[in-house]
Formats: sequence, C-alpha cells, structure tokens
Amino acid sequence: RYQGQDEQEQHVVFNGLDLHIAQGSFTAILGHNGCGKSTLAKHMNAILLPQGGSVTVYGMDTRDESLLLEIRRSVGMVFQNPDNQIVSNVVEEDVAFAPENLGVPPEEIRRRVDEALKLVGMYEYREHAPHLLSGGQKQRVAIARMLMQRAPIMVFDDSLSAVDAETDAKIRAALHESLGKATVLLISHRVTTLMQADCILVLDGGRVSELGTHAELIAKPGIYRDIYDIQMSSDDRRLLGKEGV
Repeated sequence: RYQGQDEQEQHVVFNGLDLHIAQGSFTAILGHNGCGKSTLAKHMNAILLPQGGSVTVYGMDTRDESLLLEIRRSVGMVFQNPDNQIVSNVVEEDVAFAPENLGVPPEEIRRRVDEALKLVGMYEYREHAPHLLSGGQKQRVAIARMLMQRAPIMVFDDSLSAVDAETDAKIRAALHESLGKATVLLISHRVTTLMQADCILVLDGGRVSELGTHAELIAKPGIYRDIYDIQMSSDDRRLLGKEGV
C-alpha cells in the first residue's frame, strides 16, 4: 500500500494477490496505469517488501535480509527509466559493470560486452556517453547490461517503451535467441510485445483479473481484448507475424 496526500489515507495496491511464476517460463503482465505492474516487479528482487503475505524467489523470502544479496544476484531488472541504472560515463564501461565486479577476466568481459551491444543494436555507440543517448538507446544499453549479469530471472519493467514498434520487435527476436532457460517477466503496455508469452496476466483492482495465452485472452471479452482491439487499429498491426521473446 502507498501513503496518500492525507497522512490517514492509504492506497492498497494488491488485495489478495496470489501468483506463482514457473521456473523457465516467459510471463507477461498488462494492465491500466496504476494497477501495480511496476510495484510487482520491484517485489521480485526486494526493492520493495510486502507489508502482508510473502514473496519468495527460489524459496528465499525477500524479507530475510541475510538473503538479500543472493536474491538480487538471481533477479536482473531493467526499469522503464534507464537513467536510474546508469553507473558509468562510457557505454561499454556501463555494460561491463556487473562482470567486472564479479571478477570475470578482462578478455571475457570484452567478448561479452561486444556480444551484448550487438544484440541490442548499440555496438556502434560503445564509446559514447550514456547521458547523451536518446531514451530508447539508453533502454537498449540497460538491457545489454542486464544480460551481462546472466541472472536466472530477468524482469523487464516496460523497458522497451521508448523504442519504436519495429525496433521493439527486432530486439525481442534477438533476445529470444539469447535468454536460454532464464525465467522472464515482461511488463509492457504494447500488446505486440506480450503476444508470444507462455502466459499473460492482466492486473486490475489489486488482483489478477485475467490469465492465459494471447489466443485464449482475445477469444473472450475483457481488458486484454479491449486493449488488443485498440492497439491493432494502429501501425503495430504489421508486427503480428514477427516472433517475440
């Protein structure tokens, strides 16, 4: 829950939310603004802690401070605003931050950095200053840095929102080849970003209001089909045949 403007006012985000995400699955989350998508993502690696109930990652309770480092090593996150994650003054140094701190040999870091930047289409910007890049370019650098972490769980919190639909599709297709057996949680407002998920869940009123595959959810009335119908009347329609993450 969040504190409102009045000290006595509190806004409950989740109300009886019960969710299990299977290891190795690709789960997508959709919902209207303010429904708790980012709040849920931040609970995945203990940026936020539950005020009631519990959140566990591989059986580790996020409220156990002794497990915090292991949980955050297990869950890589890319936020919607990449400025919150920039740590270096040069793109390639920013991407190399995680493996450098893990003691990976320099030659291996060089190989991984080049590979990650090429995957997200940012190799030619490797010597640029991150703060001079566009919003979409910063998001791609943030994705490359998270891939370098090689975490078994990867959370994308609307992290392709600043790129155009075509670039979004290209990055997702490239990621599809590199994620391997990682557990992926993808939050997006763009239906074409979510369509290839093993499971799509729709948040509404603090609960999971809809759950299923893309085909299952568009086959019945609901929030997902409403959003799908609106977005498919736009230029995103041309991306329907392209493979996602």
